[in-house]
Amino acid sequence: MKILLFGADGQVGWELQRALSPLGQVQALARGQADFAQALAPHIERYLPAVIVNAAAYTAVDRAESEPALARRINALAVGEIAEAACRLGALLVHYSTDYVFDGNKGAPYREDDPTAPLSVYGSSKLAGEAAIVSAGGPHLIFRTSWVYAQRGRNFARTILQRARTLDRLQVVADTYGVPTSAELIADVTALAIRQWRTQASLANGIYHLVPSGETTWHGYAGYLIEQARAAGMPIRVAPDQIEPVPASTFPAPAQRPLNSRLDNRKLQQEFSLELPDWRLHVRRLADALARETLA
Repeated sequence: MKILLFGADGQVGWELQRALSPLGQVQALARGQADFAQALAPHIERYLPAVIVNAAAYTAVDRAESEPALARRINALAVGEIAEAACRLGALLVHYSTDYVFDGNKGAPYREDDPTAPLSVYGSSKLAGEAAIVSAGGPHLIFRTSWVYAQRGRNFARTILQRARTLDRLQVVADTYGVPTSAELIADVTALAIRQWRTQASLANGIYHLVPSGETTWHGYAGYLIEQARAAGMPIRVAPDQIEPVPASTFPAPAQRPLNSRLDNRKLQQEFSLELPDWRLHVRRLADALARETLA
C-alpha cells in the first residue's frame, strides 16, 4: 500500500511516520517539500497513493485573526484540493480537525453530530476544511482532536515544564475543560483505522472524535504533568501549592477559545472496536521521556 503523508515534520506527522511505516510505502512530505500555498495535486498525481494522510495545518490560533486568508488557504482551500485529487484516485483521505469547531457552551462532551459554531478564524478555517472533504465525495476519515502534545515541537506540556524548572510560581487556567491528546496516540489510532478500513468494507466514512478517555482542565493537566515529571527525577522548582488556578480571562488573547473542549469518543471506539486509554497514561509517558531527555 502506498501512503502519502503531508506535514511530516509536525508533532503528529513525526509520529505518523513511525506508525504508518508497517502498513506499506510511506512518502512523507515536510513543509518545505509541499507548499500549501501552491498546487498540491501534482504531488498526489506523481505518487498515486492508495491513502493520503494530511497532518499539515495552519495552527497559529492567535495569528490567524490577522491572517485569515492564509489560514483559510492552508486549512480549507488546500484541503479541498487534496480531497478532490484523492476522490479522483479513489484514495482514502485521513485528515485532522479540532475541538475549535465548537463554541464551548455545551455542558457535556461534544458528539460528532452536535451543531458547530467556531469562535475564531482558526476554528472557522478548520470547519471549512471538513466541509470541503465531505463535499468532494471521496472516502475519508476526519479525526477531530484537542490539546495535542508530543515530546518534540512546541506545545503546552513542554512550555509548562520549562517554566516549572525556572519559576517559583505558576498561573494556569482552571475554567477551560478538555482532554490532553498525545501525538503518539493519534498516530497509532490512525494506523489502526487505515488497516481496518482496507480490510472491512463496512466501515463508515465520516467524522470521529479522537481523544483519550477522561477529562481535566489546563490547571489539572499542568499539575499532573509536573507531579509526574518530578517523580521521574526532573528538577522542578515550582512547589505543588504554587500552581495557582486562574480564569481564562487572566490571559486575554486575539482569538477566543471554547471553555468546553471535551469531545465524546464513543463513536470512534465503537466503530473501530478499540478502547482508548485515560489521558494520564500518555502524559506519564511524556513526563518520563522528557525527564530522561533533561537528565541525559
